[in-house]
Amino acid sequence: MSETQPPAPARKPRVALLFGGRSGEHAVSASTAAGVLGAIDRDRYDVVPVGITRAGRWVVAEDRAERWQITDGRLPEVTSDDGAEVVLSLTSGEGTLRVLEPGQVPSLLGAVDVVFPLLHGPFGEDGTVQGLLELADVRYVGAGVLASAVGMDKHFMKLVLAGHGLPVGPYEVIRPHEWVADPAGCVARVERLGLPLFVKPARAGSSLGITRVDDLADLPAAVETAREHDPKVVVEAGIEGREIECAVLGGRAGAPARASLPGEIAVDGTHAFYDFEAKYLDEAHVQLDCPAKLPDAVVDTIRDLAVRTFEAVEAEGLSRVDVFVTPDEQVIVNEINTMPGFTPFSMYPRMWEASGVSYPELVDELIQLALERPTGLR
Repeated sequence: MSETQPPAPARKPRVALLFGGRSGEHAVSASTAAGVLGAIDRDRYDVVPVGITRAGRWVVAEDRAERWQITDGRLPEVTSDDGAEVVLSLTSGEGTLRVLEPGQVPSLLGAVDVVFPLLHGPFGEDGTVQGLLELADVRYVGAGVLASAVGMDKHFMKLVLAGHGLPVGPYEVIRPHEWVADPAGCVARVERLGLPLFVKPARAGSSLGITRVDDLADLPAAVETAREHDPKVVVEAGIEGREIECAVLGGRAGAPARASLPGEIAVDGTHAFYDFEAKYLDEAHVQLDCPAKLPDAVVDTIRDLAVRTFEAVEAEGLSRVDVFVTPDEQVIVNEINTMPGFTPFSMYPRMWEASGVSYPELVDELIQLALERPTGLR
């Protein structure tokens, strides 16, 4: 009698890390990918790094974390020279990546079990890539199409949060045609908010295009700066208070979402606020406190509002919720970021580290959350 053969070992889930992209946050996305590439458990997962150039071309990217790090002020960039072009099959349930070499028959890179879209900003964090993955019936980490779009657009995000009874600060929206037709009227509308003001692109992140305005005479220039990133602009009233962040992680098997201990960012007088340079190029002038030094009751309020914000936009996987804590300890929601910066030094993983979840454990948990949820409508 022949001996019973042991069962073939199960194939490890294949995870495609998608990064780069067409937005102004291209380098931030690549830096995020560097962190995940260095932390993901290779004994548990097969990893396929896929970079997206600034022109939108998908390429097989180098599987080396240091290639994608921000080093000595150098911003990493995915280029067409990095590798062969990659296309995702849109056949429902197939979920395969194919490599296109000039003059060659397309070769199969393999089926993908989950995509980790480490993309920030428009054309990646705003529901566009999520919609592509939905069409292909491919599971992915993070928020779906609607939550991604709402979280990306600060105008509609505020409408949704206010509609759920969550506290948001005063603001005005300047639409493209309004600014072109009547800039003086736009300034008059904004004037009621008082000073200071924060002028922001409606659909951008990493503090790109944001200007603090302390004199209304500077408002037109600030609007034009924001419009370099997005034709729609949001102008927010300055709120006196501490800037606090809280990380949210989806629940397993239908359990409620989880909130980390909150963290606080403080910048010295070198920067007017926590801008792009302070975040990524000038860490010496930034202090990050995790957990933030706050009364227990305020911490509880922040964590509760963070989860309610996550649920209000129907987010999935992960989000970072930013709030203000006023001198009288009122908590006001500033925004939700459905794909926050995710390097080991970013606030999102640091807050979870302070809450007892290490960076590698967090990467694993997010992949497991994505593998657990069904494709299609949910």
